Amino acid sequence: MEIFQESSNGFESSGQDLRNQPPAGPPPPPPPPPPVGYWERRVRKPPISTTAQKCDASDKNEETPRLKLKPLHWDKVRASSDRAMVWDQLKSSSFQVNEEMIETLFGCSTSSAVPKETGKQNPVVPSPKMENRVLDPKKSQNIAISLRALNVTKEEVCEALLEGNAESLGVELLETLLKMAPSKEEEIKLKQHKDDSPVKLGPAENFLKAVLEIPFAFKRVEAILYIANFDSEISYLKKAFETIEAACEELRSCRLFLKLLEAVLKTGNRMNVGTYRGDAHAFKLDSLLKLADIKGTDGETTLLHFVVQEIIRAEGSRLSSTKTQDNTLRVDLECKKLGLKVVAGLGGELGNIKKAAAMDSEVLSSYVSKLACGIGKITDILRLNNSSKQFQEAMSEFLKKAEDEIIEVQARESVALSLVKEITEYFHGNSAKEEAHPFRIFMVVRDFLSILDRVCKEVGKANERSFASSVCQFPVPVNPTLPPLFPKINKATIPESSDDESSSSSS
Repeated sequence: MEIFQESSNGFESSGQDLRNQPPAGPPPPPPPPPPVGYWERRVRKPPISTTAQKCDASDKNEETPRLKLKPLHWDKVRASSDRAMVWDQLKSSSFQVNEEMIETLFGCSTSSAVPKETGKQNPVVPSPKMENRVLDPKKSQNIAISLRALNVTKEEVCEALLEGNAESLGVELLETLLKMAPSKEEEIKLKQHKDDSPVKLGPAENFLKAVLEIPFAFKRVEAILYIANFDSEISYLKKAFETIEAACEELRSCRLFLKLLEAVLKTGNRMNVGTYRGDAHAFKLDSLLKLADIKGTDGETTLLHFVVQEIIRAEGSRLSSTKTQDNTLRVDLECKKLGLKVVAGLGGELGNIKKAAAMDSEVLSSYVSKLACGIGKITDILRLNNSSKQFQEAMSEFLKKAEDEIIEVQARESVALSLVKEITEYFHGNSAKEEAHPFRIFMVVRDFLSILDRVCKEVGKANERSFASSVCQFPVPVNPTLPPLFPKINKATIPESSDDESSSSSS
């Protein structure tokens, strides 16, 4: 069939045959957008942005640019050639980023950053200093109450101070005695008081007067209290340094933590493609705390959820590789349960790190210094001529044991702090010198483990819901082995009724 066009001379044939042309109609509708935010559903790779399409149209020979994702603002670490680092142990093939899933979840979109609200802190008003004076009625009453509560007499206290016996007094009583120590002026007043004076002393004043009759009484109290606390403080410090050493070893040798770092490194490099943060070879562990702040397009899934899901799949496949694949859906769920159990157990593998994070290096060092200074105080008391022979023997016997214990604790402290420095440099390289707190690396890992535990619980619940919804989409099959509820009746076995019976029943 030919097409006729209108011209000045009338209608002329265009010579175009429309018999083989498709019928005209509206343009086909655009394809639906890909689903977003579901782990169990295969997602379609999102379309390239209009800018990328223009670039691709201008140069078709060039490779299609990769979709821009939300950035991960991490702190890159420069690899050091003069020391071994954890990043040297990463294998290039042990973890592969799911490109389709990460582009679907974390495609870049314009969003205004909401600044964090900082609550107004009320200014701390220093409490006014209260001037407490010995012989003050209130202080005297408090001392008397403490003595009655401790149920001790002044004769027992004086005898223990003369002999240097720490066991008979106890830590609580010795600490209470130190709080009772009077000033120099008040000490003079108590010593000058005479028994025949018309002014009578109360129970607290009488007790302090009797104690002050012992030479250097409150110096003795300090020495005996030091001895009473010595064993427990030495034990605490040794255990603390052992925990720090174990935490360093856990952080260095944990296979799963190394796997997690590799997953985060590769995922972060994919997120930061085309930026100065991309192509990183290492990052500071502080960046782990930022993974839960980057949310996907569904508003619920975070970058940490994505990393955990990928590691769960890898660990589950590793543990269930010998199992049969008779039911794909159920085996997939069991595989994820195995992987989730491994990832959720990371906190248990790094238990000493949580304990070390609660410690303060300055406090531990002050404890060690305090123990060393206490030895000097006891030595000074022994030099005093007024010390009894029994007291000197008790102090000398203690010093022989205490000096060796303190030297050992000081050595353990040096080793522990050295290991902390090494493990920090093992992860952070030269930037470890910028750490304000020596134990900061433990604090960061502890906080990350707390976030990871919460995310693992959320992922487990999401996997259970996904499995339940998938099962509901399929009809329940009938089990052919079950007997029928109502057996079929054979008509041949039923006797036919006679006409008489039928007529009588109808009547």
